[in-house]
Amino acid sequence: MTAHIDWFGRVLTVAIQLYFRQGCEYSSIEEITPPDDGWMESMTGQQEITFGERVVIMLALMPHTCPQGLDIFFVQNKDFDRQYTEFGGWKGLSHSGFLPTGETASFILAGEDMEKKKAVIRMFQKDHWFYMRNILRLEGAGEGEPLLSGQFRASDEFLSHVLLDRDYKPDYNIGFPAKLITTPLEWKDMVLDYDTSEALEEINTWIRHQHTIMEDWGLKRILKAGYRALFYGPPGTGKTLAATLLGKKNGMDVYRVDLSMIVSKYIGETEKNLAKVFDLAENRNWILFFDEADALFGKRTSTNTSNDRHANQEVAYLLQRIEDFPGTVILATNLKSNIDEAFSRRFQSVIYFPMPGEELRAALWHGMLPKEWLGDDAEEVMALAAGTELSGGSITNVVRRCALQLLMAGQETLDKRILKEALQKETLKM
Repeated sequence: MTAHIDWFGRVLTVAIQLYFRQGCEYSSIEEITPPDDGWMESMTGQQEITFGERVVIMLALMPHTCPQGLDIFFVQNKDFDRQYTEFGGWKGLSHSGFLPTGETASFILAGEDMEKKKAVIRMFQKDHWFYMRNILRLEGAGEGEPLLSGQFRASDEFLSHVLLDRDYKPDYNIGFPAKLITTPLEWKDMVLDYDTSEALEEINTWIRHQHTIMEDWGLKRILKAGYRALFYGPPGTGKTLAATLLGKKNGMDVYRVDLSMIVSKYIGETEKNLAKVFDLAENRNWILFFDEADALFGKRTSTNTSNDRHANQEVAYLLQRIEDFPGTVILATNLKSNIDEAFSRRFQSVIYFPMPGEELRAALWHGMLPKEWLGDDAEEVMALAAGTELSGGSITNVVRRCALQLLMAGQETLDKRILKEALQKETLKM
């Protein structure tokens, strides 16, 4: 990377010399050949990078790698006793160095050439690979202000690759109200009925072969990008686990959105909070998982009051964002009837997670109970366990209670008495 910083420093010096018509051995910054070591291609995942794109990428990285390299932009315009407007730039809250804007990139690459300036502007459109690959973008331009006055920011994902040599995993915070969820279990550990398993396999097939469907077969003409699924059924039947394992099986991160931090009583805030999640997730290999989704995606009401109209506007906005999201979105709810019908029509899959029958409960118990716990009456213990109607989540609670009781009693073998008491407590709790 040092070679790229040195190269950018030469480009910047020559750009200023040419602009102010100072003595210079070059007639164009493009005469300064960039390093040909493949570093930038490796960091961005883009194999064809133009000279201008290389300059813009390095400009975005300089505040993080060599901030003093931009100090040259602090030179004062003596005629007006202020910095040169054409340099752009903005001041951070704690950083004392120069922070670039789109105008800074335009000054280096275009100078006073309007056609070249248009080419710079095109780099910050949503169809450019900078945006598509989440490398960098312009943010924060005020309403009515020039587009290029926006703050020039490298994405956290790109900076993580460059500075830390690892994939970016955003932390749960007020600006990103979603949490990465994982599981030590594997796909084979999930115990579901045949219909539910088949429906989940359909989602797997889409994730693995969406490029064939959309691109090779040309179906992107009639199909929207992305996949939207609704999981519904009683609590503890495996909805969250299924979403997590779909991600694990396909090498995707699964983020569970915290609805308590999304929903706001203030007009426009719910939409703004949700936009943060979708904007960050766009063009990433993630699954967005909305648990207890009826709190956010519930039925619209008749518009008798301004509050009703506001609530309906929220639902309409959410519907549009989910429909336009190019990735995988999974909504989970205990009651399908609570979800607005306008959402239901737009799901590619609506999957029911029923309470497990006795055969599935037996499989769940066999998968959860340690073999060391089972003594001579193992068959009777398993029959008692499987005969009690519980969900998978409730069964894990019973196993935990049994473990505590065994330790408290100083036993190593699970007997019917301990199991029966644990089952009764869980049933009463429900």
